[in-house]
Amino acid sequence: MNREEKLQKKLEHNLKVLEGELGIGVSFDILARRLKIAGRDAALLGVDGLINDAVLTNVLRTMLRLQREQLTPDAMRALFQEGIPHIEVNAVTTYGAVIDQVLSGPVVLLVDGMDTAFAIDVRTYPARTPQEPQLERVLRGSRDGFVETLVFNTALVRRRIRDPRLRVERFQVGRRSKTDVALLYLQDVANPDLVAQVRDQLKEIQVDAVPMAEKSIEEYLQSRPSQWWNPFPLVRYTERPDVAAVHLCEGHLVIMVDTSPSAMILPVTFFHHLQHAEEYREDVAVGTYLRLVRFLAILLAWVGPPLWVALVLTKDMLPPAWQFLGPKKAGTVPLPVQFFVGEVVLDLVRLALIHTPEPVSTALGFIGTVLLGQIAAEVGLLASETVLYVALAALGGFATPSMEFAMAMRLMRLLLLGAAAAFRLWGVGVLFVLQLVLLGFVRSFGVPYLWPLVPPDWGALKAVTLRLPTPARHVRPSILKPREKKTARRTR
Repeated sequence: MNREEKLQKKLEHNLKVLEGELGIGVSFDILARRLKIAGRDAALLGVDGLINDAVLTNVLRTMLRLQREQLTPDAMRALFQEGIPHIEVNAVTTYGAVIDQVLSGPVVLLVDGMDTAFAIDVRTYPARTPQEPQLERVLRGSRDGFVETLVFNTALVRRRIRDPRLRVERFQVGRRSKTDVALLYLQDVANPDLVAQVRDQLKEIQVDAVPMAEKSIEEYLQSRPSQWWNPFPLVRYTERPDVAAVHLCEGHLVIMVDTSPSAMILPVTFFHHLQHAEEYREDVAVGTYLRLVRFLAILLAWVGPPLWVALVLTKDMLPPAWQFLGPKKAGTVPLPVQFFVGEVVLDLVRLALIHTPEPVSTALGFIGTVLLGQIAAEVGLLASETVLYVALAALGGFATPSMEFAMAMRLMRLLLLGAAAAFRLWGVGVLFVLQLVLLGFVRSFGVPYLWPLVPPDWGALKAVTLRLPTPARHVRPSILKPREKKTARRTR
């Protein structure tokens, strides 16, 4: 069958073609309901489980009251404008369009004598109610989060940005999955070149399906192989509608994928992954303190254990005031290897907790972190200080709201541990500087990853380092090249 082939006026011919393509009579969930409308044979096609029965019944009740004389020679217009009492009704004229509509959820009405069908959007997707995201909790603030239904997620953003210039463009990605993807941006704020670039990339994606939703989309947007192997995330994921709304107002783009509760924000920088909504729910001084504590925790998670290992291995060269460094009881395993073992065990516990039922996850976490560490230190496999610094590094990783960024730091820490074992303090210093230099060349959709540190922008650097008062944050990030530079100042 040619998907672009036009529908015929004979109902039986249309049904014969569609039965073979949709598997009517084979797939139990594909429904074909025959009926008469104004004395003409008709058929409704839909997917069981995706149809709101109550809404469809009301629509059918009105259509079945139509009289034969109401189907004038201009029958399509009469039925479309007067006969179907529903808001979302579209005319479709090809077999491919009928198939896509049916499998997306709407029901399609075919009427004998018409070469046009009607897609009536009475679909309802299995969905859970908005709940607070597990990874981005706040002590005070909104408790709603994105869900797996795209239209619910866009509505949550619309509720926060009631601007007619908010654009929500829909695409279908995947030859087989036909997954709905939405691109959100503020028309008078977002960089039009960036919008056009991302729009073209979404249209050019050629794949059977996107089973991993937004993560699969991200890998297609990152077209260069160097970006694939870069562990640092070039987009930010959020499950909070308020976070997505704030980034939209700044000039970012947001991509949402049906069946996923996460929204993708782009472009982003290194510092976007270090900010959390909790900071803006606190006073300015408290929010600044929390942000600085998070920066310190992340620095500790990145270079803390490698730096300690390097200092211990060069202990003879340290001044007397630093001679306290080092384990009081060295384990039977070399010190660098102890840290590698600790990191692997920590990842093993994390993976085990993911696959463990919630009622026993707390007990498993206690066993994996406390008992294993204590027993390993008592039997001499690991030094007590090793367990301590591995635990501190893990806490630093959990302090960031971006799980992807935390995993990137862990990989960088492992590389630094290898440099500490091979080249001592010089190895850690040189490799850390090299990591920063390489990050200086990274671009997130054209935006320097280390901005506003590289290239330097001291005003913006103050804004990302300190939690500034809301009235002082009226300037949009210049690196995004927004159309509108400033937001409205607060009136007094």
